[in-house]
Amino acid sequence: MIYSIDVRIEARVNATEVTERVADAVRNVFPNAEVQETADGLLAETHTLDPFSEKLYEQEILDTARREFTNNQRADGFHFALKKQAALQGVINFAVGNPDELGDIEVDVTVREPDVDAFVDHVAPPTEDGVPIEPEDR
Repeated sequence: MIYSIDVRIEARVNATEVTERVADAVRNVFPNAEVQETADGLLAETHTLDPFSEKLYEQEILDTARREFTNNQRADGFHFALKKQAALQGVINFAVGNPDELGDIEVDVTVREPDVDAFVDHVAPPTEDGVPIEPEDR
């Protein structure tokens, strides 16, 4: 299956932060992203979430990711936020509730092909007892 997506990643850079460290945090979880500096932070874009998905598998947080994606789903995509400090260590930690005082990494995913549900299944498939369920078993 061919996936066609646009991922927009934004991270505010506070006066107490080093811009390059925030850029490293973004690149640690989105290694394919092209990062550029803006007036108040960073803007990055990528067209794949495959490396991100691999980290979800490694950290065994597929269910958490699915929940975040579906809770923040819209007709043409979904959004979520990540903790900067965890991302700097290469760890995915979803930001829920109030934003961190340093701000979060905001991610917006627009799905063109196939559809949002199928793409969520690709990035973070449903699991049974923590094990991903293969499409033919669903």
